[in-house]
Amino acid sequence: MKVVYMGTPQFAVPSLQALYDAGHHIQLVVTQPDRKGNRGKVIPSPVKALALELGLPVAQPYVIRKEPDFIEELKALAPDIIVVAAFGQILPEEVLNLPKYGCINVHGSLLPRWRGASPMQACILAGDEKTGVTIMQMAKGLDTGDMLTKAECEIGEKYITELAGELEELGAKLLVETMTLIEEGKITPEAQNDDESCYAHIIKKSDGATDFNEPAEVLVRKLRAYYEWPTLHSYLGDLSVKFYGAEAVPEIPDGEPGVVCSVDKNSFTVNCKGSKLRITELQLQGKKRLMAGDFLRGSKLAAGDRFTLKED
Repeated sequence: MKVVYMGTPQFAVPSLQALYDAGHHIQLVVTQPDRKGNRGKVIPSPVKALALELGLPVAQPYVIRKEPDFIEELKALAPDIIVVAAFGQILPEEVLNLPKYGCINVHGSLLPRWRGASPMQACILAGDEKTGVTIMQMAKGLDTGDMLTKAECEIGEKYITELAGELEELGAKLLVETMTLIEEGKITPEAQNDDESCYAHIIKKSDGATDFNEPAEVLVRKLRAYYEWPTLHSYLGDLSVKFYGAEAVPEIPDGEPGVVCSVDKNSFTVNCKGSKLRITELQLQGKKRLMAGDFLRGSKLAAGDRFTLKED
């Protein structure tokens, strides 16, 4: 098929590669504008980097709905289908209705369970047992279109890095299979039940903040979901602390939430709401990320010290 592909982050990379390997004619790759990194260095999106490697044409409109010339360019291409995967912009109806087979989306959850910007993190936070990928026919609403195909995977104790990696590969494989079914007319769209949906909001830095006034099990899920960003974090005095390894301890707390209740050779334990959290890996502001044992050998942290909630 003639395909216009729209995607930006790493999640969208395997799907682009899979379409290319399957022999689809990728007319154009659309991705978010380059961003500036440290010292003003221009950083292309992961999808743009792959497109250039494959020799594919790239477009980077700032806001598609405000760029009529770009929409006219899409019309001139007359694609059979537009494939979207974590693109980062809402498409206007004019674009949704443009291709022969419309626009389809590689969505990182089992719809209608999690709609919105952060479905992979949301399923970890909620303690869901399974998630997956849904290929969806795009409609005007936010992730409300008919479901075309699905593939499941178990969540278990996976961190977001592992889960996202599994889902992006699962989505790429499912996308190619779905494209074949669409071409052969063997797809039966299934409407979503809105009553079964939840909204996964755009993640903010403050979402990772904690003063330990939550159950340890909840904080462990936050750590896994926000491992890349914004990370589970707190403050020790005036210094921020990021937590990268922790486990729930099913013991009744013996002090206020946030108070360090014990310190041993390789970890320290903090009181939480109704339980305790053992910290095994962390990073103090201005210092290297360390295993807790290494951190403690160079720290004066002791029982009675307290972590607090404080945002910039």
